Amino acid sequence: MKLSPHEEAMLAGEMGAARKWAVEHQLQIGRMFDAEDMVVVSQAHMMADPESLGEAGVSFFEKFAELPADERRVAIPLLTDPRGVDLSYYDKLGQTEEMANLERRFVAACLKMSVMMTDTCINYQTIMPPVYGDHVAFGDTGVVIYANSVCGARSNFEGGPSALAAALTGRTPRYGLHLDRNRQATRRYRVDFKLEGLTEWGVLGAVIGRKAGSYWEVPVIEGIEQVPTSDEIKHMGAAMASYGSTPLFHMVGITPECQSLVDVGGDKLDCEVVSRADFDTLKKPFGAKGEKVDVVVFAAPQLSLVEMQQVADLCRGKQRNSGTSLIVCTSPSVVADAKRLGFISDIENFGGKVLEGTCFYQQYAREVGEANGWKRLLSNSTKIVNILGGYGYQPALASMEDCIASAIQGEVV
Repeated sequence: MKLSPHEEAMLAGEMGAARKWAVEHQLQIGRMFDAEDMVVVSQAHMMADPESLGEAGVSFFEKFAELPADERRVAIPLLTDPRGVDLSYYDKLGQTEEMANLERRFVAACLKMSVMMTDTCINYQTIMPPVYGDHVAFGDTGVVIYANSVCGARSNFEGGPSALAAALTGRTPRYGLHLDRNRQATRRYRVDFKLEGLTEWGVLGAVIGRKAGSYWEVPVIEGIEQVPTSDEIKHMGAAMASYGSTPLFHMVGITPECQSLVDVGGDKLDCEVVSRADFDTLKKPFGAKGEKVDVVVFAAPQLSLVEMQQVADLCRGKQRNSGTSLIVCTSPSVVADAKRLGFISDIENFGGKVLEGTCFYQQYAREVGEANGWKRLLSNSTKIVNILGGYGYQPALASMEDCIASAIQGEVV
């Protein structure tokens, strides 16, 4: 790989041990993917919850945090993905003191390195969305697919260490979706029916992700006449990334790189129709009408302020069934506004709990389920039901409205 004089100086250790490690790490990644050089990035987003990190990962960060201040400070804004522990509620949730202590240590190390503890997977809605053509180093799959597809920015999926490396150097290897040639469509799909609600948009993402089935495939979608809201396309992208490892899609006439099929080479591709039968096939394993619900979860992705209002409206003046818990996960910045606007009090008066800066499947979901005796889980997130079967849950999928109605009834409606 070709390095600039500044990058060579970092590699030589002239700017400290942290940046030397960072360039060495990036060279290994770049060589793996045949990158010719580095590209400057404006911001980074790091996945590093304590369940994933463990003792070894936290100790790794602490070593950097003990370096001199000018060596350990990140070079560009580094945002964080949802945490694994809400320190104001972990014991009541069934998490242990050991889990909480790992979280405290990691947060302390990050703050020494000037990491912004945004604790969110919806930073494109709440912090600073990247602009068209902007190169970034984002980690969370839902963040990456939204940034690439909706914002027209450029990012690959960055693992936790590679996002940290990018924040220390202000660069990332130029491969994958940082190259225009890799952003052309490789699969073409047509949708001939109208989508209703967040869950249906999520199911569409899951269907296309499963059909595409590879990080290196780029779907282009035609036939959609209504412009989705930010939350609808958020659910779609998060599910597509979950089911297909997809980091980029195009939507004809809607996403910025694809005002026509020709823009992304879609006119040269055979077209596959997405049908209602595809939807039914995908949803079939997640139907559980009439079965007892242990916990209703709104998360993955975290809720926007608009979604918080929608949940609050559905909860207001009602009461959940005593045998069914309700968990809502959102970012710290949304929590502040939701408190001020009364949304959180409506949810808590209903009997729900709003967790700040976490996401359900990143917070020791298996251990939490076992501690609370939760098995049947209901959500409106197509992404989360795809994940939680592997954590010992029996996940079911429903609209936001039916999720709240089920929490009231104590069974899937």
